[in-house]
Amino acid sequence: MIEIGKTLVSDDVADEAFVCDLQKCKGACCVEGDLGAPLSTEELPMIEKVVETVKPYLAEEAIYVLEKEGGYILDEDGDYSTSTIDNKECAFAFYDENQILKCSIEQAYKDGKTDFKKPISCHLYPIRISKLPEFEALNYDRWSICAPACDLGKELKVPVYKFLKEALIRKFGKNWYQDLETKIKDRSDQTSP
Repeated sequence: MIEIGKTLVSDDVADEAFVCDLQKCKGACCVEGDLGAPLSTEELPMIEKVVETVKPYLAEEAIYVLEKEGGYILDEDGDYSTSTIDNKECAFAFYDENQILKCSIEQAYKDGKTDFKKPISCHLYPIRISKLPEFEALNYDRWSICAPACDLGKELKVPVYKFLKEALIRKFGKNWYQDLETKIKDRSDQTSP
């Protein structure tokens, strides 16, 4: 475990390899699971603001869900997540010309139509953050649908934390990320013969 300020980073974030391989997984993380993308309360106004902006990217079924439910729901555990279509794919997901699920929020961001890139939980995946009494714990979430990403990460020799550099900086800042790199290097130097 690596401690940086009020965060605890699992060793797997440094040791495991990962690079999304959308050609193989087809964006399955946008459709698999019980709920949509986890959202922080700070993100809720951004989700509300972007709903109208992303509608041109979406199929009628997704637009219907967003108009009926809004962009997010509150689950029975008191947590927020993006709305879904029939408890499956995220209502913000759309299929591109190659039948790969993509995020309409991220596409609108790339097209210069919003300054909200996408929910931080999506941007940070496969890292999931758990709130502890004194810390935020960053853990590597293993999911069978991401096996191609693990294979590609190993092939390219890219650890999780390097793959997620932009997202980690977005969430915790440049200084935090530099501390993470330093602590991982120091740990590696200590275990090298």
